Amino acid sequence: MKNKTRCPWPDGDEKMTKYHDEVWGVPVYDDQKLFAKLSLDLMQAGLMWRTILHKQENFMRAFDNFDIDIVANYDELKYEELMQDAGIVRNQLKIRAIINNARCFQEIQKEFGSFSNYIWGFVDGKTIQNKLNTLDEIPAKTLLSDTISKDLLRRGFKFVGSTIIYAWMQAIGMVNDHMIDCFRYKELGGKE
Repeated sequence: MKNKTRCPWPDGDEKMTKYHDEVWGVPVYDDQKLFAKLSLDLMQAGLMWRTILHKQENFMRAFDNFDIDIVANYDELKYEELMQDAGIVRNQLKIRAIINNARCFQEIQKEFGSFSNYIWGFVDGKTIQNKLNTLDEIPAKTLLSDTISKDLLRRGFKFVGSTIIYAWMQAIGMVNDHMIDCFRYKELGGKE
């Protein structure tokens, strides 16, 4: 693995490298995983991804593995417990947003049969294959992330601005933003 050409952003960090090699850009269709990844990307707002990734196990524990139905039923007592948890990012707006988003997530599940049906419908179920040569070419947001963001906001979601949504789209494999010389680019369907 060490001799393979990969995107430069893991920068030698072991957890970041493992995340890059095994998780980032892999298409996700499971609603629980989609919710967990959206919640983690929401927590990243204003922070480095490395910070969130290194606390991921704490987040999973604190938020009951991001079980949508459990999180949707969190009460003030649970909120206060989360605010006291030093293992996570204790931002009251972000914590309240995750609880709120679980409830909105359930509404989309009712309407579309699954959240996966809803979100992947924006790309007809297919990953957008970008052809990027450098990190500078990766957009912070796109017209599609703008569209998804607006729709989620209209449906009551919080902390789902276009930049957060684009990072989430990368994480769940809606877009393949591995560099074209990265070994994962072709593994995830990219063609030169």
